[in-house]
Amino acid sequence: MMRGGRSLVSSPPAFSNDAKKLLVCTSNTVSVFSTVTGLLITSLEGHTALVTSVIVVPPSNPAAKVLCYCWTASLDGTIRYWDFSLPELMKTIDIRMPIFSMVIPSFLDVPAEENGKHQDLFAYVSIEDTKETQERTKASRRQIRKCNLSKSRLVGRLILGETRKPEVLTVSPSGKFFGIRNKCKLHIWKVLDQGSERAAVRKITLHHTKKITVIAFHPTQRIIAAGDVTGRILTWRGFGNRAFAASNGVADQKLINVQEDKPGVRDNDDADSCSTWHWHSAEVNVLSFSSDGSYLYSGGKEGVLVVWQLDTGKKKFLPRIGSPLLYFIDSPDPTLSSISCADNQIHLLKMPSMGILKTISGIKAPCFYPDIYEGLGNGIAFDQTAGIVAVRTENYCIQFYSLFDDRGVSEVQVCERNHQPGDDVTVIVTSVALSIDGSLMSTSEVKLAEEGIGGLVCLKFWDAGSQNKEFSLSTIVYEPHRDAGISAVKFHPSGNMVVSSSFGGDFKVWKCNHDVIQNDQMRQNFSWTCHSVGSYKKKPMTAAAFSADGSVLAVAAETLITLWNPYKNVLLAVLGETLTPIVNLSFVGKSDNLVAASCGSNPQLSVWNMSKLSVSWSYKLHIEAVASAVDLSSFAALVLLPESSKKTTFKGMDGVILLFNATDPVPTVIWSVRKAKGGALCFVQVNPSSVEEISIDGKAPEVLLAYMNGDHEYVLFDPYCKDAREVSVSQKEGLAAHDHKGQAGQYGYASIYGELPEFDRKRPEAPWVPSFPSDRPWETIFSGSSHNLPPLTKLCSAFLESLLEKRTAAAE
Repeated sequence: MMRGGRSLVSSPPAFSNDAKKLLVCTSNTVSVFSTVTGLLITSLEGHTALVTSVIVVPPSNPAAKVLCYCWTASLDGTIRYWDFSLPELMKTIDIRMPIFSMVIPSFLDVPAEENGKHQDLFAYVSIEDTKETQERTKASRRQIRKCNLSKSRLVGRLILGETRKPEVLTVSPSGKFFGIRNKCKLHIWKVLDQGSERAAVRKITLHHTKKITVIAFHPTQRIIAAGDVTGRILTWRGFGNRAFAASNGVADQKLINVQEDKPGVRDNDDADSCSTWHWHSAEVNVLSFSSDGSYLYSGGKEGVLVVWQLDTGKKKFLPRIGSPLLYFIDSPDPTLSSISCADNQIHLLKMPSMGILKTISGIKAPCFYPDIYEGLGNGIAFDQTAGIVAVRTENYCIQFYSLFDDRGVSEVQVCERNHQPGDDVTVIVTSVALSIDGSLMSTSEVKLAEEGIGGLVCLKFWDAGSQNKEFSLSTIVYEPHRDAGISAVKFHPSGNMVVSSSFGGDFKVWKCNHDVIQNDQMRQNFSWTCHSVGSYKKKPMTAAAFSADGSVLAVAAETLITLWNPYKNVLLAVLGETLTPIVNLSFVGKSDNLVAASCGSNPQLSVWNMSKLSVSWSYKLHIEAVASAVDLSSFAALVLLPESSKKTTFKGMDGVILLFNATDPVPTVIWSVRKAKGGALCFVQVNPSSVEEISIDGKAPEVLLAYMNGDHEYVLFDPYCKDAREVSVSQKEGLAAHDHKGQAGQYGYASIYGELPEFDRKRPEAPWVPSFPSDRPWETIFSGSSHNLPPLTKLCSAFLESLLEKRTAAAE
C-alpha cells in the first residue's frame, strides 16, 4: 500500500544542524525534506501513533554539524532516538503514556567527571496518565513530568504540574526555562541543575485577563512574550527576578512583600514590567524571537507575518500568505526560516527580506460550506492516467496533487477574488471534472446572493497548456441553466464533449471547438458551445454519465434513468423508478452495466443491464462514492455504515469499500475504512514506464484503487491482490489499521455481520421409522415441520383414503 495526504502541520518542524534538511511530523512518521529542492529525502518510521515532537540534537562543536541525530515523541507513549542520515533507530524509551509535547532543555555534550561518569540527559514531557484511580480525577491526569533519557524511565513520582487538557511545552533557547500556557495564566519553570535527577525545579505564574494562545522566550534576556485570543501581544520583562534568584529551593517569602513600581504587571506577579502591542484582529498563533533577540515575529488568522522591533515597537509585514499561520521556526542558518500554514503548506523564507524561497505543499484540507450545498459532491476529481487528484480549496482554487509523489503539483485560481482567511464564504466551487487524459477541466461555481440579490451560477472550461497542469480559462458561461444550480458535470471519453445537468429540469451537452493559432509559439485555442438541450417531464436532473464508448448518455431524472444519444439528442429508453433521487451514475467499464446510487431515507445501490433494460440486482446501502474500472467489468462502492454497525461489527470504522463484479451481487472483497463521509474512490492506471517506482510489495500492478477519506488522506493499493485485506488511512489519534481477520475471504452476510456461531454439522440424525396408515390419519398427517412431510404420493393416497368410509361386515 502507498499512503499519503498526511498533515505537515500537526506539530512544529525542526531544521538539521546544517539547515539543509527539514524534519516534519507527518502522522506516525517523520518526513525529512530537502530545504534546497523541497522534495522528500527519507522518512523515520517506527511510531504507531501521531508524532507530536521532533528535536534535533545540536552540535557540541562546529565540527559536529554534520551529525544528524534527533529525538521524537509520540502518542504511542514512546520516545525514540534516531540517526536520520541513514535513517536508523538508535534507542526506544517506552513510558506507556501518550506524550503530547516534549522539550529537552539541555543538549550539552556533558564532559566526563572525575570518576569517569557522564551526567544524565533529561526531558520534560506533557503526558496523560491513563491509569484509572479513584483518588485522582480525570482533570488531573494531564501532567508535566520529568524523564531520564539516559536511563530510559520517568523520574520517580515527580509531577511538576497538572492541567485540565494536554498543553504544549515551550523551552527557552538558553535551556534554562520552559513553560506552558494554561487559560489566562503562564506557568514558567527554571531548572537549576541540568544533569541532576533530584535537582529543584522552581515555578512562577504570570496572569492575564484573556486566554493565552502562544508563548515565546527571549534568547538572552529574561523576557517572555505571549499572545491571546483577542490579538494582543504581551511582553513581560525581568520575570522571575525574585523567585529564581533565591539560593534555596523555595523563594524567600519575605522578598515577595516588597512593594515595587511594576508597570503593567498584574497582581503580585514576579516581573519588572509588562507591555502590550496590538495589531492582529484575531488570536495570535505564532510568536518567535529572532536569534539575536532584536525582533519578535508574530502571526495569526489573518495570514500575515508581522516583524516587531523589540525596542521601538515598529513593525513590517509579509502579507498575503493566504492561510492562517501556525509555526515559525528559525534555522541554524540566519538567512533561512520556515513558516507553517493551516492550508498544509510549509514556506521556506529567505531572511531578513522574508521572501519565499521554496514551498513544501501537502494536500489541502476539505472545504466546509453551508448545509444547502453539502449534497453537491465532495469536489474531488481524478486524472486516472497520471495519478493526479484535483481538490477544491478554501481560497477558491483547485489544487492538483500527485498521488504517487505525495506532493502538490500546481493550483488553479477558479475565482479571481481576494481571499482573506476568516471571511464569510461568498463563492462556492460546487463541482470539478477532468477529462480522461487530464488535459481538460470543467468547474462550476455559485456566487451566493447577499440579502436575496446578486446570486450567479457559472460554468467554466479550462485547458492545460503543459504537463505541469497549468490550466488556462478558455470559456465561461454565465447562468448555463437559467437560475438553476448545476448538479453534475461529466466529460465524454473523447474529451470533446461535456454534459451538465441541473436541478432546473434540463441538461445541456457542450461541444469543444479548437483552432490552431499561428503566433510566435503555435498553440491551440479552445472554445465551448452548447450542442443540445434535453429534459424529461420537467424533472430535476440529478446525475449524468457517458458510456465507455461515448455512444450513450445516461441522465438521472430524479428517480428515473433516461438514456440518450448524445450526438443526435434522441431519447433511447427510460429505466425503472427508484424510491429516492439518484445522485450518482457510472457505467462499468466496457460492459453493458450501469451503476446507480440514490440517497435519502431509502438509499439504494442498483446495477442495471443495458441490453435487457432491467435491474440486475440492488442493495439498500448508503453510497458515498462509486468508481468503475476502465477496461474491466468491476466497480467499487464506498458505503457509509449505520451507527449500530460502527460500534459492534466494525469497531470504530464508519465505512466499507465493496468491490463488485457487475454481474455478481456478492462482493469479491470488502475493506473497512475510517472517515468515509466526504470520501472518494478511483481506479488509477499504472504507467508501464514507472512500474518499478510504484511497485507494491515487490509486485507491479496494472491498476490501483485510490481511496481518499474525508480529511483528504489517501491510500493506493492493488484491489485484486489477495494480501490487500485492509484499508485504514493514518489518523491524528494515531489509530493503527484495523485488521479484520479473514475479511478478504468473506462475502455476503458474513462480511457485514461477522461469522455465525459454530455448530456441529455432524449431529446424529433421527433414524427413519416406517409408517403405516392409522384409523384417523388426517389428524397427524400434516403435523410437524413442512420439510419433514412424506412424499406427495404417500400424502395423496392416505388423504383420499381418509375421506372414504370403510364398511365392516355385520353378522346377521
